[in-house]
Amino acid sequence: MGITDRAFGQEQVQKAKEAYDYAVEQLEIGMRQEHYNDIEYSQAQAGVEEALIELEKVANLANAENKDEFYRLRRQLTQLQHQMIITPH
Repeated sequence: MGITDRAFGQEQVQKAKEAYDYAVEQLEIGMRQEHYNDIEYSQAQAGVEEALIELEKVANLANAENKDEFYRLRRQLTQLQHQMIITPH
C-alpha cells in the first residue's frame, strides 16, 4: 500500500471503529429502552453496513499485516451487525 493508500486505509479503519462504538452504544440503549431509539438504532446499523463496505474496498489494497487488521475489524462489525438484527430494540 502506498502512502496515500495507507492513509486512506487508516481513515477507513478509524471510521469503522467509530461506527462500531456508536452501534454498540445504540445496541445497549436499545436493550434498555426498547423502542425509544429506533432512528439512532437504524442509523447505527447503516453505519456498520457502510463501514463493512469501505473496509472491503481497502482490504483489497492492503498488505498482509493490514489485511489481518481489516479482517478482524470486519469480523467484529459483522458479529455486531448480527447481534443488532436479532436483539429486540
